[in-house]
Amino acid sequence: MSLQESGEMYLETIHVLSKKSANVRAVDIGEELGYSRPSVSRAMHILKAEGFITIDDTGFVKLTKAGQKIASRIYERHTVLTRLFINLGVNEKTASDDACRIEHYISDESFNAIKKHMAQFC
Repeated sequence: MSLQESGEMYLETIHVLSKKSANVRAVDIGEELGYSRPSVSRAMHILKAEGFITIDDTGFVKLTKAGQKIASRIYERHTVLTRLFINLGVNEKTASDDACRIEHYISDESFNAIKKHMAQFC
């Protein structure tokens, strides 16, 4: 099952927020991404229907195994690409913003080559 960039962003955000707090709510996700409540609500409904998240009776959002797999992959791409750009002399904000755009589209082959390079030289 393939997600669009926005779905990957939601999963990555849930992953990041989950590292800070065990209890992640839709409102937290919206605040982090700067999205409206209706947009977040629609996304949560879709991600839940596709089996990427669960929402308990108290409204806390959790990643399923499938959601965690995608979120971890996107987060790793984000962090590795950000580090690469910073090492190349790009300021942290620009490096993170650019990594965020690229992380959704870079091929596994290219990303793995970057990781290998980073492990050898950085």
